[in-house]
Amino acid sequence: MRDSRRAGTVREQAERLHRLSVEATDNGRPALAARRLRRALALVGWATPANGPRAGGSTAGGSTAGGSTVAGSTAGRASGGSALVADDDDLLARLLTSLAHAEAELGRSELGMELLDEAQRRAPAGELAIVHAQRGLMHLRMGSSTQALRELDIAAPLLQLDGDRVELARVLLNRSVIHIATGHIRQARDDARRSAQLAHTHDHPVLAAKALHNDGYCDLLLGDVPAALSVFARVERLYQDVNPGFLPVLALDRARALLAVGLTDEAGHTLDQAIDGFRRQRLMQDYAEAELARAQCALDAGRHAEARDWARRAEAHFRRRGSATWARRAELMRLRSDLARGTAPRSVARRAWDLAARFAELGMPDDGEMARLVSVRALIAAGHLTAAASTATASTATAQPPSPPPDVSPPDVLPLDGLPLGAPSPPSRPGRRSKGEPLDVRLMRRLAEAELAGAQGRRGQALRKVREGLALIDSHRGRLGSLDMLTGVAALGADLAGHGLRAALAGGSPRQVFAWSERCRAQAFRFRPTRAPEDEQTAEALAELRQLAQQMHADEAAGRRRPALRRRCLELEQVIRERGWQLPGVGERLAPAPVAAVQEALAEDGLAMVSLLNVGGGLLALVLVDGRCHLHRLSAYEPVAEAARRLAGDLNAQAGRNLRPALKAVIEASVQRQLGVLTGALGAPLRQALSGARGIVLIPTMGLSAVPWGLLPTLRGRPLAVAPSALVWLAARRAAEPFVRDGSSSVLVAGPDLEHADREIERLGAVHPKARTLRGELATVSATLAALDGASFAHFATHGHHERENVLFSRLDLADGPLMAHDLQRLDRTPGHVVLSACDVGQAVVRAGDELLGFTAALLYLGTSTVISSLTRVPDAVAEQVMMAYHRGVALGASPADALAAAAEGEPACTFVCFGAG
Repeated sequence: MRDSRRAGTVREQAERLHRLSVEATDNGRPALAARRLRRALALVGWATPANGPRAGGSTAGGSTAGGSTVAGSTAGRASGGSALVADDDDLLARLLTSLAHAEAELGRSELGMELLDEAQRRAPAGELAIVHAQRGLMHLRMGSSTQALRELDIAAPLLQLDGDRVELARVLLNRSVIHIATGHIRQARDDARRSAQLAHTHDHPVLAAKALHNDGYCDLLLGDVPAALSVFARVERLYQDVNPGFLPVLALDRARALLAVGLTDEAGHTLDQAIDGFRRQRLMQDYAEAELARAQCALDAGRHAEARDWARRAEAHFRRRGSATWARRAELMRLRSDLARGTAPRSVARRAWDLAARFAELGMPDDGEMARLVSVRALIAAGHLTAAASTATASTATAQPPSPPPDVSPPDVLPLDGLPLGAPSPPSRPGRRSKGEPLDVRLMRRLAEAELAGAQGRRGQALRKVREGLALIDSHRGRLGSLDMLTGVAALGADLAGHGLRAALAGGSPRQVFAWSERCRAQAFRFRPTRAPEDEQTAEALAELRQLAQQMHADEAAGRRRPALRRRCLELEQVIRERGWQLPGVGERLAPAPVAAVQEALAEDGLAMVSLLNVGGGLLALVLVDGRCHLHRLSAYEPVAEAARRLAGDLNAQAGRNLRPALKAVIEASVQRQLGVLTGALGAPLRQALSGARGIVLIPTMGLSAVPWGLLPTLRGRPLAVAPSALVWLAARRAAEPFVRDGSSSVLVAGPDLEHADREIERLGAVHPKARTLRGELATVSATLAALDGASFAHFATHGHHERENVLFSRLDLADGPLMAHDLQRLDRTPGHVVLSACDVGQAVVRAGDELLGFTAALLYLGTSTVISSLTRVPDAVAEQVMMAYHRGVALGASPADALAAAAEGEPACTFVCFGAG
């Protein structure tokens, strides 16, 4: 009797520890689960193997096909009984099954498989489904999708007939991950949704949250990043309540979504959080996957050596864990980094081909195709065009890749099919997947095809392939609603755009180079951003952000600093920004501007256009004047960009400050020196433009977007409009409306703490007598936005701040807090003509593809035709004087560019620029 009671008590304790281990597993804490399971096994008299070596690790790496959430497969049932526990094989089998998963998650996959084999020998017939489910999960986590699917396909019918429905939900959830990994998105979504339904029915919120997570990951793989991020935001709230241990997994998948739209910095910050969580939880598979995502992040940002380091670390961790398939993915990332660095292309080609064959054997077509394309590009880089063309058409099932010719042989020029006449054909490649194939694979294919065609001398075919690739990015961009994403996605096509420009330059036609430059720059302006969200969460975050901004402003005036306030502001900005990422795109887009249409508009206005380009580190200028297009190869880009940076620093240093004469002389000399560098580099195209036109439309590139062009001696007193692209200028010109001289649809706004603001607005009121005036306590954010909506003209005399770290929160100071660039997206119709008599807010952060973000850029994106703003600080007296002269000129009928040129002439400290139509 005593033995019976003792057995019952021990069994109850073991079953309780098992239940607690399941909770730990579901919450992403395998080390805790393993400790509890070993205690339970000790209770039943089972000696567990000694702990294996701890899996190590460090930090971060690249985007892969895996992602999404898996569920630890454990039997949840407990049964009574009075027999001695040592003879109770069903409990022992369940404990061993659960421990197998925990050990595998901790990096001891071989030990996990041994425990699972023992569990299968012990398990009664009714428990075999659980063992198959667990083995499937472990194969899945190790990247063996085929073996995992076989095991789960055995488990699912057994559980469907007469099994634990919660366990069936786990199996369906894990099977959805396999379908995700193999690109079968419809099956993945079906399994995830069936799992969610079962989880809800049987009151299992953790599994329901994980199933929703996988549903969102399906959106990501289908290219709908805003939908995926919206689902992930819902999942985050669920995980915070019921499953906080899985927040790092969610962070990893959110980072993958951000990489899919080119937001590499944001993805990197998110991955750092995920890596820290995985390290603390000792989730070594996820840790290595995050390292691999970090490698992708670095590769996309152009930091190739860093990408290689992350990929190498991830590969080592995968191999230590026994995840051979994932190790191959990391090896592929390492090869992509080597290719980008130009390291040993012939070796890269052979190793990539070998990987492609292995991926094909594993039924992983997307990874195999990426590896094959890397091999093709590496052979092109090595000059082995015959081998490259053969590899481009060969099947990865071939035992050996086409042999490259000896290094001393000249490159072969091949026909399109890649083989000389009479040569035996390689095995044909299986038909490509199109639907569901990742965008990065499709873009890599277009790039490889373009590079091969270009190397073979088929420039027209190369340009066609680049056009196809850029069209894919256009389609992707059409699904995005936030300015952040619209501008970020250009980074995905940077290599394609660069190849297209180089191919156009090789053709020697300036008109074709101009047309290609317009295909490759500032493409986000072709898409109208979606109206900013006005949900409760965003409204609360904005209200708190404005309140904190006011407190920080008061602290600054009092000489205090409270870092906690700044940290909270950054948190709130991130909340608002992430909400914007969830906005779907409207899909509408402008067609590229034909060269003939640009030339016709320039001729009507008596203007010339100078478009600057940075191609491979060289600065070029295209000049459209008198109906002709001219190409100038100028100098290296970097020295000119450095002069622009120094000029901005000098102008800011001298603005509004009482400097000692000696220091003032040094700064003024430096200003003249930098202007000399800029004039020397750009003198020829500017002189040619002005020889046949009265003014210029200037299209800058990269760091030259920060140049106050009106200070150049060649351009003083000349009408000058600066635009991100010819299309932006042409569209703004067409949308521009005549100025209403009495100011009946104008708004004049004076901000706080600016000595001359009230006086400036009062004097402008005499020029625009019917304008609506907001100043003092009336100049609130809400009143200003209401007045701006639909106005034809607006003038701000306020303090301005350009936020480089978070440009959509660049702002103008108003009575109750900042009016931010983000707020402008709440307007139905922005004013057609805006003057920002405020410091710095003409600045912009320039992303890949000359995509701009900043306060002035936000107005242009939203439809404002002309913006007058400053690129640096401007002394108050100069600003007031120039603004009065400008407004008088506009009121008398001058164009904005003409009025600003006249108002600023003779003012060496005036850095106001006319952006847009002019």
